[in-house]
Amino acid sequence: MTASRLDMSLRERLIVALDVPNVIQARNIVAALGDTVSFYKLGLQQVFGGGLGLADELFRLGKKVFLDAKLTDIAATVGNATTNIARTGTEFLTVTGDAPIVRAAVEARAKAGARKPLILAVTVLTSLDQKDLEDMGYTMPLDELVVHRALKAKEAGADGVIASGFEAAKLRALLGPEMRIVTPGIRSADSPKDDQKRVMTAGEAIAAGADHVVVGRDILRASDPAAKARAILDDIAAAL
Repeated sequence: MTASRLDMSLRERLIVALDVPNVIQARNIVAALGDTVSFYKLGLQQVFGGGLGLADELFRLGKKVFLDAKLTDIAATVGNATTNIARTGTEFLTVTGDAPIVRAAVEARAKAGARKPLILAVTVLTSLDQKDLEDMGYTMPLDELVVHRALKAKEAGADGVIASGFEAAKLRALLGPEMRIVTPGIRSADSPKDDQKRVMTAGEAIAAGADHVVVGRDILRASDPAAKARAILDDIAAAL
């Protein structure tokens, strides 16, 4: 375990995905979790449902925000969007893992004179498996494609990658200790996979090399969300 990974706050390793239908439900989840959780992900569902205003509320509560926008467009448009996002205080921003898009986001942040958001490149969605990739025309094995896209993203200046826990160990060895690895598709051992195909527990992903895990349904569906979040944090702590 590298020093940089050990130095990170335990609570910051857990990112709760506010994948609920509206801002009111998201506020209720945040209130129920209280001080247990310090980091939240806002995806497209929230962004197009008033979530940018919710981000401001989270900032006022002292929370960190991960904007999972998966930006993809011509370089100028991605750059302009990143410039605006850099003004908000967002901690993490996702872009698709294509080198020109990563480079545009990184350069725009630099021109804005900002340190954040950290630019995270999406490698291969955890909802996809090898057959899905073949249907899309990819012939490269899934794990090799993830590595290929991660290395290209690093060359383009990305601060980290989004990747399954199944690729985390290999990516950690290749990317070094400073690149962030953020792993979605996290499920407790007794939870259904739903629409995810490459899933792990939080502890397994952290032990494999991930810095952060993104958890949605396991916490959102729990009768006691705070207790569930604490159990996940205990799992992460044991892995560390």
